[in-house]
Amino acid sequence: MIYHAARLVGLLEAYAIYDPEIGYCQGMSDLLSPIIAVMEEDDAAFWCFVGFMRKARHNFRLDEVGIKRQLKIVSQIIKRKDSHLYRHLQKLQAEDCFFVYRMVVVLFRRELTFEQTVCLWEVMWADQAAIRAGIGRTTWGKIRLHAPPTDDLLLYAIAACVLQRRKLIIEKYSSMDEILRECNSMAGQLDVWRLLDDAHDLVVNLHDKI
Repeated sequence: MIYHAARLVGLLEAYAIYDPEIGYCQGMSDLLSPIIAVMEEDDAAFWCFVGFMRKARHNFRLDEVGIKRQLKIVSQIIKRKDSHLYRHLQKLQAEDCFFVYRMVVVLFRRELTFEQTVCLWEVMWADQAAIRAGIGRTTWGKIRLHAPPTDDLLLYAIAACVLQRRKLIIEKYSSMDEILRECNSMAGQLDVWRLLDDAHDLVVNLHDKI
């Protein structure tokens, strides 16, 4: 445990030097810890983290432009899928979906177990790799995959997580703080396979509308 923590600190310090514009921010350790758990060599773990952060670094910008864009997408997914829930969120002045802020920043790391996190991230990376390989929506239509690859699978999964709790949110919660507490208490309660199934269903139905 001490060795793991020392590696974590050392690699985060190295990243702060490598990327001084972003430096170190709270939440980065959540993203790095699964990487060093599966990679024994620090140099390999560092460059893997650098590659990971190319996609995630906008989550740590001071202006929060990246976070706001992603929260807006989550909000749009919920609005398109469940207008009743969305109207309830509007009533609570929570339609900006700020209550899932942590999920966006650390990519579900605090809500999922280590094994679940690795599973979700690998599916996300597979989608991103498919897009880089040119397997986009047109190709998807020809080969009839269950859901087209998307750069925003994480956001569909977050929206799915909220939608799974729609009844609870609508019937019992009367403030954004209550929804936030619910979201922050999900650790260990999520079924990652159901989450991915629901997320892919949302992608199938909404990918051309978001």
